[in-house]
Amino acid sequence: MRLLLLLCLGLSGHVAQAQDVLGDLREQGLGFAQVTPGRTLEFPRDHAAHPDYRIEWWYLTANLVDREGRQWGLQWTLFRQALSPDKTASGWHSNQIWMAHAAITTPAGHFHEQRFARGGIGQAGVTRISRDGYFGAWMDDWQWRSNGAALFPARLSFTVGERRVVLSLEAAGDLALNGIDGYSQKSAQGQASYYYSQPHIKVSGVVTDGDKKIELNGQGWLDREWSSQALAENQQGWDWFSLHLNDGHKLMVYQLRHDDGEHWISGNWISPRSGTQLLGRSAINLSSTRIGTVATGDNESVELPLEWRLSLPDYQRSWQIRPLYDQQWMGTSIPYWEGVVLVEDEQGNPAGVGYMELTGYQ
Repeated sequence: MRLLLLLCLGLSGHVAQAQDVLGDLREQGLGFAQVTPGRTLEFPRDHAAHPDYRIEWWYLTANLVDREGRQWGLQWTLFRQALSPDKTASGWHSNQIWMAHAAITTPAGHFHEQRFARGGIGQAGVTRISRDGYFGAWMDDWQWRSNGAALFPARLSFTVGERRVVLSLEAAGDLALNGIDGYSQKSAQGQASYYYSQPHIKVSGVVTDGDKKIELNGQGWLDREWSSQALAENQQGWDWFSLHLNDGHKLMVYQLRHDDGEHWISGNWISPRSGTQLLGRSAINLSSTRIGTVATGDNESVELPLEWRLSLPDYQRSWQIRPLYDQQWMGTSIPYWEGVVLVEDEQGNPAGVGYMELTGYQ
């Protein structure tokens, strides 16, 4: 479950302005294509855009280290939303809008940037040029370009303020179909998405900051998801985790917070190179262990559950999750927390790294 709420936006001029975001997500999406169980995801077809559905994104996070062994993090996301269920038109008549987020967590702090674009005019989009062509996703000079119709290997380049990031991305394992064969249910009322991930990404690259060039290496996680109705009426936000464990396993867990406290919890336990096991609510124990105060700008702050205990009783595994540092706030048009987390076992020993996303708290 990724940052669905960010795409439920209206247009004012060329910049999107947030409306009743969660209210929009609870709408039934009448007229749009609907997510139903039993659809077979097909690749490379489903790497491309699905304009008949209301919302969609291509979402990369990466946990990296520099030559001194210091922790870094990178996030790059391209979001698409259809403003109406009408057939997509070309040019300025297009009903598609795009938004992109980029962030970098460095030893000196957390920095982010956002952009908006209208579809149909070449400023942003996603292209898959035949099976013998290439995959491309872009907004202005923020560019993802693969060597072929698959997502990987690929080159990703973007900027965050004055910092320029250039990454090489290579898949080191199979795609993971989340939920049941890519059908990811979000509530007992039937809200759902199509959802797959590539959690096995080798990442290398350079961040250029002024006259400094910092070489980085590590591992990445790509989420791909599309839907037309994302939330149930009583869901207020979510907490999401993607973890690279030191033994090679990957773990994705999210909870959609219900106003009655009966949260919808789901996840996937992923083997080191291939294979994934759906984790239902009874298989996951998730609880916050520390509330922290995070500055949000203009002398304002928000309280967030920044440290967590996560356990899988069936696997006899348990971890403590804490942020690399608390201040990894995304002060975008729809604000949220997303950043690097460190994973420890019950004895406090390092057990992995990952990313955490917290939405709906402000």
